[in-house]
Amino acid sequence: MSGVLQIGQPPIEIQLRRKSNARRLTLRLAADAVFLTVPNRTPIREAEAFAIRQEGWLRAKLADRPTRRPVQSVTTIMIEGQQRLITAGTGRVARLNETTLEVPGPPDKYPAKIQAFLKELARTRLTAASDTYARQIDRSYNKLTLRDTRSRWGSCTSTGNLMYSWRLIIAPPEVLDYVAAHEVCHLAEMNHSANYWRLVEKIMPDYKTHRSWLRRNGAELHLIDFSG
Repeated sequence: MSGVLQIGQPPIEIQLRRKSNARRLTLRLAADAVFLTVPNRTPIREAEAFAIRQEGWLRAKLADRPTRRPVQSVTTIMIEGQQRLITAGTGRVARLNETTLEVPGPPDKYPAKIQAFLKELARTRLTAASDTYARQIDRSYNKLTLRDTRSRWGSCTSTGNLMYSWRLIIAPPEVLDYVAAHEVCHLAEMNHSANYWRLVEKIMPDYKTHRSWLRRNGAELHLIDFSG
């Protein structure tokens, strides 16, 4: 089940997500959306009552949430966990150096060029990580796609298709690797059982550290606006 719930005045829009493995109602704030996870057997009226009870807390969190920043308004950008100075470049595509990202063309073209560069780099890194972890568990995947998702960092389908958020390239490399390991392990275990987490730990013993980083800082990855 998915849908939209509105509460209060002015209304707060909440995206509903029903999950079979959810044990309780959970509100989560993403960069530009609010999500309410609903266990399978919980009636919608109970979910709505829960959201209404949390309205005060939710409005306070929304008021404190950092605002999205257009690329044109920033002089640096985080890539693979490091701040890079955005500088004027030559040629047709952006070029990453140790401390800078050189972007060719006029400034009004920077958002599209930077986004294209980040997507390509993300595909390279995520493909390499997925290949590595798939070999470790003796599985193979069908295809890999990138999206700009808000509710999840990755997914794995029953047919072996992997999907990732390209914004993972902003995070430290170890965090990107964790998400790749997480999704690849679903090729063997399509659940979050104890066996699944043992498999994740086998190929990435320190996965909890990187999962915690993503939970604390994940919203920051969505703050840069590439819409131009």
